Amino acid sequence: MPRVRDSALIDGVRLAELDVFADARGRFLETWRAEWFPGADPMIQGNRSDSAAGVLRGLHYHLRQADYWQLIAGEVFVGLYDLRRASPTRGARETFSLTVERGLYIPRGVAHGFYAGVDATLTYLVDRTYDGGADELGLAWNDLDAAIPWPVATPVLSARDLKNPALRDIPDDRLPA
Repeated sequence: MPRVRDSALIDGVRLAELDVFADARGRFLETWRAEWFPGADPMIQGNRSDSAAGVLRGLHYHLRQADYWQLIAGEVFVGLYDLRRASPTRGARETFSLTVERGLYIPRGVAHGFYAGVDATLTYLVDRTYDGGADELGLAWNDLDAAIPWPVATPVLSARDLKNPALRDIPDDRLPA
């Protein structure tokens, strides 16, 4: 059974240290069990993201969707920022390295992004099906208020992420409760 711990900085974020079973043939990891995250809505869709070295994805957030990330190749630097107005940890940030031996639960309303210093493949589960982009919101990766200490000054960004607004420019109705 993996060790699942609550974030010390952001309410609702949980990090699972996955058990690795290895022998001469390779490795086995159990990557997800609903019972590891009591009270979470059921995950109903799976996705995959492949990122080349130098890519930064985010910061993204959702009003109606939680994510569970599991890296299957590479390593990424994760940045999180709590945008939820009613959260006891509103305004908190957290960073860490995500490896294939870890799973990460991100509740709705927490902005999330990652930097791939090497080629990386991330699979993730979500508790809502894709809605055409209506719940795909963003915060500037280099927002001064979020102050994520990314390990890169000039990452490769998507056109969408280049347009993400600063926190001070996000209307209240686009911020999570």
